[in-house]
Amino acid sequence: MPAMAAPPEGYFELKPGVTLESGDSWRYGEQRFRLFGVQACLRGTFYTEGTGARRDCGEASLAVLAAYIKDRTPLCAQVARSTETAFVSCYAMIGADRLDLANLMISAGFAFASLDDRGLPHHAPYAVMEQAAREERIGLWQFDDVEHPAILLGQSANTGRMAP
Repeated sequence: MPAMAAPPEGYFELKPGVTLESGDSWRYGEQRFRLFGVQACLRGTFYTEGTGARRDCGEASLAVLAAYIKDRTPLCAQVARSTETAFVSCYAMIGADRLDLANLMISAGFAFASLDDRGLPHHAPYAVMEQAAREERIGLWQFDDVEHPAILLGQSANTGRMAP
């Protein structure tokens, strides 16, 4: 077997075996992690396939994140922290290219740029990638009834409850 290089200082491997909570967050032991600048589709919200079958949007985002973890073993580094969560930036090697995991998820149409309290993206380049995926109807954007999770989260903040 070829020797594996250790992750660069400050990075850790995101390996299979973590407990995925959503398409943008996971737990490893007692620690909760979340991809910085990303909002996955919310579990319990749905989209309708061309066949008429309704699918859970959050489960679709989660499945894509799980596939990237399994297939690419991304490397992550903490970029911010809240009381409960370490926000991380991760990259995956695809061929000789080191690609941002959040960008991969968003450009594939299975995640969205997260927004701050003012409705602005936490990381503007992710909003650009999201717009391109939406215009090209990539991933979840191919379904007419997919709702941006920021809209749903904003509605739940205004009403005090989540209504998928």
